[in-house]
Amino acid sequence: MTTTVVVVGGGYAGVLAANRLSQRSDTDIVMVNPRPHFVERIRLHQLVAGNDDAVQDYATVLTDRAKLVVDSATRIDAASRQLHLASGATMGYDYLVYAVGSTAPLPDAVPGARDHAVPLGEYEAAQRLTQRLSDVPLQAPIVVVGGGLTGIEAASEFAEAGRRVTLVTGALGPSLAKGGRRSVAKRLKMLGVNVVENATVTQVHADRITLRDGTDLPSAATVWTAGFGVPNLAAASGLTTDRLGRLLTDETLTSVDDSSIIAAGDAASPSGVPLRMSCQLAMPLASHAADTLLARLEGKKPTNLNPASVGQCISLGRHAGTIQMSHFNDVAMPMHLGGRLAATIKEQVCKGTVSFLTKEARKPGSYSWPKGGKRQKNLQKGAAHV
Repeated sequence: MTTTVVVVGGGYAGVLAANRLSQRSDTDIVMVNPRPHFVERIRLHQLVAGNDDAVQDYATVLTDRAKLVVDSATRIDAASRQLHLASGATMGYDYLVYAVGSTAPLPDAVPGARDHAVPLGEYEAAQRLTQRLSDVPLQAPIVVVGGGLTGIEAASEFAEAGRRVTLVTGALGPSLAKGGRRSVAKRLKMLGVNVVENATVTQVHADRITLRDGTDLPSAATVWTAGFGVPNLAAASGLTTDRLGRLLTDETLTSVDDSSIIAAGDAASPSGVPLRMSCQLAMPLASHAADTLLARLEGKKPTNLNPASVGQCISLGRHAGTIQMSHFNDVAMPMHLGGRLAATIKEQVCKGTVSFLTKEARKPGSYSWPKGGKRQKNLQKGAAHV
């Protein structure tokens, strides 16, 4: 008997899960995605800077066993196992892999942000930002809001392209250890980026931003990189989510509401203690989600999640970077690499990510990732560092 699996989302997690599921010849795999091409989200800052298009053809990265449906999911009817699409169509499933990823929302609480700021975390937003910056002279000041990895990479890329950049943040690189943070700060200074820390943006105007202390900073274009969100599909479908809207699952990544729904990537919240939203961890989650589904099809008991983190790779323009080493539980350790070597490693990681997907499409089951994050032990202690 053929099993129909619908994968909702065609990002890193969705593609890897679909590819891995193709190990079984008795599965019909359908992937639903609103775009006809695969987006390399970790290269969106390069798209805006004009040195990469940040896309791949699905023919390259997706198994030919999967049928791609270019549409958007609007509701999951778990009771009848039906997925409703924006086009008005519906599709039935035996299993559904929830891999909708994350979003880069603009804050409603900051006046003017929705009118005058542009986010960077999604392809369409990056295209809008590219168009916006095409009308902004290089010498005009721009502001990047958010000092996480996305903000750091964006500020570096734009400054290396010759732009006058101010990076506004509460803390620079909060996920980094002290040495890694110094490495990033040094490179930003070399690129001429003005870093304003311990700052909160209270209003965004067409030509400036206002900080909590009343300071105005000129900005011909404001790029918003602070914070992640997730699509509201799970919540809108009546499924149990965490406070951010991620699908709540057990440690096998199975929905707490329905055993036919399995989550992967940024939109999964196992035990209400989700992992850091990142490409690095989305792919091991996708692999585990697929393995959970495959185990069920084989009548076996799925195993619990236990991925190991290995670090954070940050590009600081095309000629430098910082590689922050981490413990397996994703806590930064006092060890990093910087400079041109780090830039080379980061580029190889970006290329390697696509290579992992391509290899899994051609040889399903080949993808592997270190384990040993001691997640289960930390959960039992109530002190998981994820």
